[in-house]
Amino acid sequence: MDIIKVLQQELQIGYKQAEAAVQLIDEGNTIPFIARYRKEVTGSLDDEVLRNLDERLRYLRGLEEKKAQVLASIREQEKLTPELEKQIMEAATMVAVDDLYRPYRPKRRTRAMIAKEQGLEPLADLIVLQMTKEPVEKLAEAYVSEEKGIESVEAAIAGAKDILAERISDNADYRTYIRKATMEQGSITSAAKDEKAESVYEMYYNYEEPVKRCAGHRVLALNRGEKEKMLTVKVLAPEETILRYLEKQVILRDNPHTTPLLKSVVADSYDRLIAPAIEREVRNDLTEKAETGAIKVFGKNLEQLLMQPPIAGRVVLGWDPAFRTGCKLAVVDTTGKVLDTVVIYPTAPQNKVEEARKVLKQLIKKYHISLISVGNGTASRESEMIIVDLLKEIPEQVQYIIVNEAGASVYSASKLATEEFPNFDVGQRSAASIARRLQDPLAELVKIDPKSIGVGQYQHDMNQKNLSEALQGVVETCVNRVGVDLNTASAALLEYIAGISKVIAKNIVAYREENGVFTDRKQLLKVAKLGPKAFEQCAGFMRITGGKNPLDGTSVHPESYGAAAALLERLGYQPKDIANGGLKGIEKKIVDYKKLAAELNVGDITLRDIVKEFEKPARDPREEMPKPILRTDVLEMKDLTPGMILKGTVRNVIDFGAFVDIGVHQDGLVHISQMTDKYIKHPMEVVSVGDIVEVKVISVDPVKKRIALTMKL
Repeated sequence: MDIIKVLQQELQIGYKQAEAAVQLIDEGNTIPFIARYRKEVTGSLDDEVLRNLDERLRYLRGLEEKKAQVLASIREQEKLTPELEKQIMEAATMVAVDDLYRPYRPKRRTRAMIAKEQGLEPLADLIVLQMTKEPVEKLAEAYVSEEKGIESVEAAIAGAKDILAERISDNADYRTYIRKATMEQGSITSAAKDEKAESVYEMYYNYEEPVKRCAGHRVLALNRGEKEKMLTVKVLAPEETILRYLEKQVILRDNPHTTPLLKSVVADSYDRLIAPAIEREVRNDLTEKAETGAIKVFGKNLEQLLMQPPIAGRVVLGWDPAFRTGCKLAVVDTTGKVLDTVVIYPTAPQNKVEEARKVLKQLIKKYHISLISVGNGTASRESEMIIVDLLKEIPEQVQYIIVNEAGASVYSASKLATEEFPNFDVGQRSAASIARRLQDPLAELVKIDPKSIGVGQYQHDMNQKNLSEALQGVVETCVNRVGVDLNTASAALLEYIAGISKVIAKNIVAYREENGVFTDRKQLLKVAKLGPKAFEQCAGFMRITGGKNPLDGTSVHPESYGAAAALLERLGYQPKDIANGGLKGIEKKIVDYKKLAAELNVGDITLRDIVKEFEKPARDPREEMPKPILRTDVLEMKDLTPGMILKGTVRNVIDFGAFVDIGVHQDGLVHISQMTDKYIKHPMEVVSVGDIVEVKVISVDPVKKRIALTMKL
């Protein structure tokens, strides 16, 4: 198999692009580094394409390894024919290789094996020839042998039938047809194990849908219902079609002595050996596709969440709401440093509202708090009401926002949080995290396991290894796209930079604490375990503000410093000019990029990237994202009426719609059918997490706490 050609066709890129990307990956380069600093080599392949290429490359190489193992095994059995070898070499999937290997795979003792050991294979061969002019019982008489354990004619025929049933089951072509027929014509059904029991799976108590139409989120819901022993799930195959197909393949001529027997063999082979395996395969295939889709949605949601614009330059009060244990507050300054923490008890059962208001007024006045970040967990609604009443009384201009606190409790109890805040309890750490995730979502959220951030669906039911790898890739992409300040970044943030491991990230922080701030990117080479290769991968993503070389404060890679300095000199600038807000209008001074790139001995694309960086050094791509909605007043569910138009923030996007925060305690659902008048396959074609959207209320159900919204205004 020409793996490069397969990658080219699947990803719809050039052959040379695929070849170059594979070579760079094999040389130990990271995806962010290749995407950013090897555009000339790959023809500007982006992170997403490169990650897909890397994943498929590993699969295809694994497939080639499996083929080699299978061929070696069959060769050892001295059963490999040129035709079989060709089929295996041309197989495009692991399933196809498994089908071809099935007859030769070492099996536990089967009924067919026992029959072969009893010497019944010649009888099976006679039956399959279908040329006998006498009853099969007559042929079987010769095989009755007490010594071999064949005590009757019926036992001999049964053994021969077992051999034939296994042969049919092991035929790769038959399995391919049956699998395809089941996928295209079969149905997936579910029924309640106890119809009287009320549960979230009620819609699946009497459910049937064609396999090919079953949406990913329904597959995952069925799997969960089955796992929780609420549902019985089955795949109904087009059995009649399959049996007629098998009979046509097996019964080549009509013979009154063999035809009825072979029909029963076909039915037994399908029911006992093929159908259960194909059902498992179809379910696994549906689950795999559903998980892939769900992981993709989760990844996209996570990316949007991580790339939310930071709210800089504001002192924030982080508010972790609760009832019995009180609301934990943390005041965080503009740099993220915790200035103060306190616990107040304005909620039930204590209801010390006046005391809480007094504390809040003092904190706002003392620290010049201008923003309150409230977690959306238990008691957030009650906390919000207290905040709104307070804001009406005080002279200071203070706004608030409800933030998704998913993962804050996971972080606050983690080893990382203990190291960061050794003298704080979990509540204080959680409040600090809620404040900081507003100031710089990316820097704070990287401290939390991506699976705990709460922007996915059915994440606990998926293949955890695949989910973790995909989400780690998303975080890595986001961190490298933004870049980090080498002198302020935490170890948790640094470890996502290309080429930097957890150990090296800690070593960078340790070096910084021991030797003071970095003043030059080259100092990274003095960090323990950070060698030339790691430096090559990470240097461009590390920023140093106010260092010896102004280029260290940009995303220009040190390998291009010579060309960058020469460019500045040609255009009449000095490196220090970059630090003063960038070189506005520099691109207008360049007439011929290709000619200039050749003279500076640098690639055309690299030169354009350098110029773009000089115009706006260390630009933050998050600035282009929609800003979060800050509030000073509150809506309640009872205030909502059908037809009301509101602005909201998209909190989560799933297969069937999006949940939108419109300022009441409950997020509203915009169903996929209510997003646009155009046909769309997935809500992500219209919205992303963090988007600010205008919605209209369709209906409100206070009992079930459901709000239906539409974006069709």
